[in-house]
Amino acid sequence: MTPDQRRLVKETFPEIRRIAIPASLLFYGRLFDLDPSLRPLFKIDMTEQSQKLMGMLEAITDSLDRFEEMRPVLRELGRKHVEYGVKPAHYETLTTAAVWAFSHALEPYVDAATRRAWEAVFREVSAEMLAGAAEIPAVS
Repeated sequence: MTPDQRRLVKETFPEIRRIAIPASLLFYGRLFDLDPSLRPLFKIDMTEQSQKLMGMLEAITDSLDRFEEMRPVLRELGRKHVEYGVKPAHYETLTTAAVWAFSHALEPYVDAATRRAWEAVFREVSAEMLAGAAEIPAVS
């Protein structure tokens, strides 16, 4: 992630936070449209799930300039998501849904560079979570 991408994410996150629940519900709606098989993985109320998502995004955004601090947290999160039934292919779907939802939620503040910045964040987060998930021994 470039310094400019970090700046764009930090500049636009306050707007996402301002509309946190609608933005995250837009994300989950798109996620389930792209892959309906993901819906059963979410066992809690979607408003509560949205709050968890926004809390994690805030922590990630706050640590963009020192992302190394987030790596252990994200790897642990990846290990936990294996238990929830998340598969490696789901991370690409999540990135697609998040970039789509945040682009819509941020209109008219978003441009191609901002979309790429958010995509870079989700790719970095996904890479760390996948690394954590890979640490779980395969069950034969």
